[in-house]
Amino acid sequence: MLDHLTLHVRDVARSIDFYRKALAPLGYVVKAHHEPTLGFGVDDGTPHADFYVSPADSADATEPSPVTHIAFLAESERAVREFHAAALAAGGRDNGGPGPRPYHPGYYSAFVLDPDGNNVEAVVDWAHAPHDSSDAPRM
Repeated sequence: MLDHLTLHVRDVARSIDFYRKALAPLGYVVKAHHEPTLGFGVDDGTPHADFYVSPADSADATEPSPVTHIAFLAESERAVREFHAAALAAGGRDNGGPGPRPYHPGYYSAFVLDPDGNNVEAVVDWAHAPHDSSDAPRM
């Protein structure tokens, strides 16, 4: 199981602003303050954060950061669509609009590139969880 992940970014303030806006539709809020690192987690009343944004070790903004893929679980297709719209409005770049994916039946997701070029996905995967059929994927 994954407990948490830290993403190292070139401009921590810009990335925190991006993730604060992009992850809001998925229920994520800032929970841990370890300045300049901030931890995000689902707003569940606990202090646990599972996604951290921290400055890269190098202060050289010309040095490329390693590209990472991060997939956040969404509760519904609507949340996936809202994530995609919020991420684009926050300055992200489209990397695959909301829709079903061919990975397996029931996989619905959207992809955006964050300010450092990391591939960020929101996914609802009906193949692995009980669901409300009113929001089930239409393949």
